[in-house]
Amino acid sequence: MFSGSIPALVTPFRDGRFDESVFRAFVDWQVAEGSSALVPCGTTGESATMSIEEHNRVVAVCVEQAAGRVPVIAGCGSNDTLVALEHMESAKKAGAAAALVVLPYYNRPNQDGILAHYRYLTERCDLPIILYNVPGRTVTDVLPETLGEIAKLPGVVGIKDASGKVERVSAHRLLCGTEFCQLSGNDDMALGFMAMGGVGCISVTANVAPRLCADFQSACLEGRWADALALQDRLFPLHAALFSDASPGPTKYALAVTRDFPDDIRLPMTPASEASRRAVDAALRHAGLI
Repeated sequence: MFSGSIPALVTPFRDGRFDESVFRAFVDWQVAEGSSALVPCGTTGESATMSIEEHNRVVAVCVEQAAGRVPVIAGCGSNDTLVALEHMESAKKAGAAAALVVLPYYNRPNQDGILAHYRYLTERCDLPIILYNVPGRTVTDVLPETLGEIAKLPGVVGIKDASGKVERVSAHRLLCGTEFCQLSGNDDMALGFMAMGGVGCISVTANVAPRLCADFQSACLEGRWADALALQDRLFPLHAALFSDASPGPTKYALAVTRDFPDDIRLPMTPASEASRRAVDAALRHAGLI
């Protein structure tokens, strides 16, 4: 259903407000540069700082601007199952192709609670779900055996896996089936992830280097591993630099350097440090982007 390079879009703010015109231009650029789908209102989009109304507006604008050229996977996760459902219903109404639903964070449900969360959502909204597993942020990890049960629920079509455990790609293929859509959530591990059976990456780096990330994904999907390795070498410093300080500060800085893009960021996040900015500058030069 989904594959290739899928940017987890940053959200442009100016003077504390969503800058819709910049976002629309950013969506157009991403599509023109080869991104195969778009994810608004994920972690990189600072969804945790948005009101429900603002969150839903960003998703609606993304769908409207994409205009069917690529699918939109709307960030819909919450640690409150009812809020996640509200986001899914709004995203479906806006025309999103799927919902990216992170494991409930902070509450730390057990495996039964994780399964119940997704069962509740699938029973009440038929928007396809991509589960997002990122234990480093949620402190909750869906085990492969639990994912195998969740994958049986109607409408659960894939996973964004940021567990850092690349070997799980093989386990998930056995437990969820080879058609279950496995997307990497870690740019730096995407090469190994793809070699083991992944089909794409929901990417932070693609915000800044969408064409290079799209070319990398195409090389992987076509089995051109030497080309993929060369692109990995070109992009790896940027993968690292964009997490040299709290995300998405370095990514917004990189976009301010390479495009007409505001680097405003909402508290409690702060702009990238001087050391981080130097790392981003060096990585952009290494990738040939400046």
